[in-house]
Amino acid sequence: MEYLHYIGFDVHKKSIQYCTKLADGEILKEGRIAATRTDLLAWAAQQSHPWKGALEATMFSAWIYDTLQPHARELKVAHPAMLKAIAASKHASDRLDARKIADLVRMDWIPGVWMAPPEIRSLRLVLRYRNLVVRQATQTKNRMASVLMEHGVEYSKQKLHQRGYFQELLGRLTEVPETVQQLLRTSRGGLELFASTQRMLLRRLKTDRTLAHRVALLDTVPGVGEVTALTWALEVGDPHRFPSVGRALSYCGLVAPLQESAGKSYRQPLSKKRNAHLQTTLIEAAHLAPRHSAELAALYERHKARRHAGAAAIAVARKLVAYLLAVDKSGQPFQPRPAADPPSSPTGKTAFPPEPPLGGRPVARRSSPSRVRSAAAGPPASPPPAETPPAAPWTAPGRRAGKTSATGGSGGKATRRPG
Repeated sequence: MEYLHYIGFDVHKKSIQYCTKLADGEILKEGRIAATRTDLLAWAAQQSHPWKGALEATMFSAWIYDTLQPHARELKVAHPAMLKAIAASKHASDRLDARKIADLVRMDWIPGVWMAPPEIRSLRLVLRYRNLVVRQATQTKNRMASVLMEHGVEYSKQKLHQRGYFQELLGRLTEVPETVQQLLRTSRGGLELFASTQRMLLRRLKTDRTLAHRVALLDTVPGVGEVTALTWALEVGDPHRFPSVGRALSYCGLVAPLQESAGKSYRQPLSKKRNAHLQTTLIEAAHLAPRHSAELAALYERHKARRHAGAAAIAVARKLVAYLLAVDKSGQPFQPRPAADPPSSPTGKTAFPPEPPLGGRPVARRSSPSRVRSAAAGPPASPPPAETPPAAPWTAPGRRAGKTSATGGSGGKATRRPG
């Protein structure tokens, strides 16, 4: 009979601490492995029993997972924050952490995270590097503008980064020191390098066969371009791992955390526990999406009138997530939902009839037979106007009114005085 071994790994940059336990918690072996592929493969070849293991998610976990996963019965990567909440203790060390992870493995309490396939992770790295290049280009443009403003140079903001206008501007900088002019030339060269690099990386992603069909479907969503579609495909990976739109919204960082206690609840700002790359891209797309969709434009204006432009952009981003998830799961191009017809009652009468024309007779709002008959018979005759009671005579301040007076204990009732 084969016995499973349960192994916990505490991962570091240069070494990996491990602990092997049996199902009853008995420690079989503990040790430390150098964090290299050669040493990991040698250690995995020495294991005589099938084993299950887990390691905490860090920046080193991906290649360690890829190396050990083919040799394990089951290998999971644990969510760091949830793992800390489950296994919090007074003392902490590499040896104790490896023991705790081994205990969680044998009890099947590991809060696992989804690991993307290696090919998706490599393409995701290319996309994130492209986004880094774009951010650096934006910083360089802002720095060039600030240098010109510091030296009192007048320039056109719209034409500053055009090649012809920039060369003409440099020729007019007679009162600017030569060192500043050289700095501007260097920055311009960096901008051209950034632009060519990001175009090359984007072309590499668009021509990938594993992404072409999926990105083409996502691109049918109004307000979604190629960069947004690529970001969604590579950051989300498998869309079926989200059972609902709410889970996808939480992953994208578009949901405010709920705090509830003693019958009181309130919402906090958007959570920092999210995919920051996907959140940034979706919010940027949400500012432009209303220009391409009347429905998104109406949604934006409605939330902007109620709160502010930032909240309106978040609402549009949430709608984009719902669209993207539906298209990605179904594998079909985006199709706007047709306007629903007014529902009908079981008796065949329209429950919600259209508005009557101006000047027409009123139409019953409900489908009850009595109301329909009342509407067909026409509006009811208006009752005769009630007789207006005569106004009480005016009384000067401090005097009694006529022959009526209020008696004490009568609750304010007016009684007639004998006269």
